[in-house]
Amino acid sequence: MPLISQLKSVLGDAHVLTGADMAAYGQDWMRQYRWTPLAVLRPANRDQVATVLKLASAAGVPVVPCAGRTGITGATVADGILMLSVERLNQIRAIRPEARLAVVEAGVILSTLHDAAAEHGLYFPLWFGARGSAMIGGVLSTNAGGSNVLRYGSTRALCLGLEVVLADGRVMDLMSELHKDNSGYDLKQLFIGAEGTLGIITAAVMKLVPAPRAHATAMLAVPSLDAALTLLNRLQEATGGLVEAFEFMPRTYQELLWASRPDLGLPFDRIHDVTILVELGATAPRDTMPGPDGSVPIGGLLEETLAAMMDEGLIIDATLARSEAQRNTIWARREAAAEIMVGLDHSIDTDISVPLNKVGTFLDRALAQLDALDPGATTLTVAHLGDGNLHYSVIPSSADKALRERVVSGVEDIVADLGGSFSAEHGIGLSKRASMARRKDPVALDVMRRVKMALDPNGILNPGKVIPD
Repeated sequence: MPLISQLKSVLGDAHVLTGADMAAYGQDWMRQYRWTPLAVLRPANRDQVATVLKLASAAGVPVVPCAGRTGITGATVADGILMLSVERLNQIRAIRPEARLAVVEAGVILSTLHDAAAEHGLYFPLWFGARGSAMIGGVLSTNAGGSNVLRYGSTRALCLGLEVVLADGRVMDLMSELHKDNSGYDLKQLFIGAEGTLGIITAAVMKLVPAPRAHATAMLAVPSLDAALTLLNRLQEATGGLVEAFEFMPRTYQELLWASRPDLGLPFDRIHDVTILVELGATAPRDTMPGPDGSVPIGGLLEETLAAMMDEGLIIDATLARSEAQRNTIWARREAAAEIMVGLDHSIDTDISVPLNKVGTFLDRALAQLDALDPGATTLTVAHLGDGNLHYSVIPSSADKALRERVVSGVEDIVADLGGSFSAEHGIGLSKRASMARRKDPVALDVMRRVKMALDPNGILNPGKVIPD
């Protein structure tokens, strides 16, 4: 309790939450984890974060950082210890249009940065369903991906510099605005994807790109995943790499979508085995200036390319968005995935990646294995097909813990055999620590433990996450 009094003197009583005031911070978004923190701290700036960590370190009390709390791996569980929210570190310090970058604090909401960049004709190209609540500190700490990785890369690829508070309260200023800096170790990469186990990110320098002046968006029914991969490669060649999203929604997903969100309708008169959402984004006037009939060249190029492939039998059916409202409906069908998952009991969610040409092989092998393990189980899959990232979810016939472990381990066996990863974009948190112990190279784990010990010798930063015991 002396520590709580000290923290209140630094942050003010209103920003050290205890008791019932912490209720909103005591569970994850998917409601799979529940906990009761010692207190929830809401510092207003970097210096307050530094003072909090100095006090916590001196008292030997662990601290779990959190941002928008949209993660699904239990990375912010903080039972009986301090929880530090960056929500008040919410300033966009600068947008430099000529350099195409933004200097932002960790509590800036993703959609807020989108809106601020748009005022300058620019775009921060990290896009996913939780953009209205996810914060910069969180997306950096998990190296979030989303739908536009295919063209722009994950969060790691979009970051130039970081400001980080270490476990002992020291501030490390890595706020470089440089695209080239070869002065030793690239230390910022240690903290991106570390889920707050090595330091607390308080600010960052993020890249911006020219905002697309026009989009061309379509839903496609294709005969197979092999045909879909051919389609992706043809579109990349025809457009000069303008494909921003290439999303896979199989039959099982479409059926659940229709059952839970009939208001969104179906893209075709029947449900197909393989449905693809494709979107192109263009900035050049030659691709975006409407013609005399009002049509936009990038839309015409997509339509012509798809028509040629339909003649070859590589596309069964296609629906193109003719308005922004139709485009929004197409995306709403894809982004309803999280809403559907929340409504499913004891689902097993995996976030895996495999080489692009092995996605179909994974799905075939996983289905055969699941039939052997649990004949009564069903699956729900959506995928960022353009980068090989599948959200492969299993709804088992029972909540039996041993069955759950067999399913997860079986999926990981197939992924490992295909040269993939058991974690693509959601991070490790608590839920994948067992997977880390099973699948991560032992030497790599040893190095990770040594890095953790060097930066956080007392183990106060987000203990029990990411690195298995």
